[in-house]
Amino acid sequence: MVRFTLASLLAAVGLAQLSQAATNNTINSQLRLAYAGNTGMYVSWNTFEKLDKPTVHYGLVPNDLNMTASSNVSVTYPTSLTYNNHVKITGLKPDTLYYYLPEHLLHMQSHCPYNFTTARPAGQSKEFSVAVVVDLGTMGAQGLTTYTGTGVSVNNTLLPGEINTIQSLEKFQSGFDFLWHPGDIAYADYWLKEEIQGFLPNTTIAEGYHVYESILNDFYDEMTPITAVKPYMVGPGNHEANCDNGGYTDKTNNIPYNVSICMPGQTNFTGYRNHFRMPSAESGGTGNFWYSFNHGMTHFVQVDTETDLGHGFIAPDEPGGVEAENGGPFNTTLDAQTNWLEADLAKVNRTETPWVIVSGHRPWYLSHANASGTICWTCKDVFEPLFIKYGVDLVLSGHAHVYERQNPLANGVIDPAGLNNPKAPWYITNGAAGHYDGLDALQYPLMDYSRFGLDTLNRTFGWSRLTFHNHTHMTHDFVASKSGAVLDQATLYKARK
Repeated sequence: MVRFTLASLLAAVGLAQLSQAATNNTINSQLRLAYAGNTGMYVSWNTFEKLDKPTVHYGLVPNDLNMTASSNVSVTYPTSLTYNNHVKITGLKPDTLYYYLPEHLLHMQSHCPYNFTTARPAGQSKEFSVAVVVDLGTMGAQGLTTYTGTGVSVNNTLLPGEINTIQSLEKFQSGFDFLWHPGDIAYADYWLKEEIQGFLPNTTIAEGYHVYESILNDFYDEMTPITAVKPYMVGPGNHEANCDNGGYTDKTNNIPYNVSICMPGQTNFTGYRNHFRMPSAESGGTGNFWYSFNHGMTHFVQVDTETDLGHGFIAPDEPGGVEAENGGPFNTTLDAQTNWLEADLAKVNRTETPWVIVSGHRPWYLSHANASGTICWTCKDVFEPLFIKYGVDLVLSGHAHVYERQNPLANGVIDPAGLNNPKAPWYITNGAAGHYDGLDALQYPLMDYSRFGLDTLNRTFGWSRLTFHNHTHMTHDFVASKSGAVLDQATLYKARK
């Protein structure tokens, strides 16, 4: 099957020729799915031209797509090279295989229908697995590859022929129901750093957005074999907030670090807000920033560690925060996120969904060499009391480009039960998926609450696999991308009534 991608087309033709080159004004790329409750699915894709009525044809058999769903959502933003099209399909059967195609692909013989499976109904006790990545960037010529620019350790590159994380996820996608990516998506904001280090050719600051958008398109094209068939649930990270990795230093022109060079449309999570649709409407959340959903015996919660912490705290990506990205707030109601989070956790039916799993981009427990610049203590102050109060089972994070599995913890105190029916939440940080800069260093000796760690010394990129066996047992695996080997495994037991 011939596949056209935005990235390949951008490379093949000049930007001025894009409109002429786009057959029928649209070329499919970057298909991605997201759950919209147990009986719904968001289908999103990108085109070079605005669609008046984005439409998806779908059905229960591949040769009879006899149902349609449409919307009027075909949106773009300044400096974007494409339009983001979003269609919500409703009234589906839970845990059911459907076939689908956006309408303008029906007449292209090179495209066969894609497929997706809807969410498992809440309470279904059948075993399932979920893949989790954090801090996953573009692979190849504009990201993580076998070479790098000046100043990056050789330990932070791929070996010749090494399978990267995106390729690993594609290889093992039959073994997980959906992919969860809580922040730092694509790392397009590394474009200037990559140019300064000689990894990418230099361009003018005014034309830098072409490089930024090209990296984004590369990443979403690379992800399409996965996201076209598996729901891709995302959360916000700091690298979605801005275009230039937090600031720009131009000593020649005396431009300080905290003056952004970002073009209009590349600040305040603009690309992230346009590119995705998450089930916030279905769960009472806000945009792509905080939401929840049920899947089988598990309640999944995505929180926003970057903005909207409330309670008088300045979030890391808000004006005055440690990243100073001038992002948010995305809900003007006082303490909106934590009020929502408490209400959401309070109404979880622990008989139907005994497991409660939360992800947020930034950690607050970590053995990190640069802990002061990585750990989010304000996030701990805001979120941890609610996690303890409502018996959250597992908290996942990234931000630090390492892997560390910790003990269950409450207010910094190790739960003496360990993984054998603890009362405190279990914490795991896995930001080792891979991007241009590679991996970070852990602090040695590891903190007393740490149980296993991998960092730049191990030269191993990887992802997490969560397997929910039944109502009492759940296993976390660290899967090495290059080999598929499980380098760390631990099982949490909870005594359920």
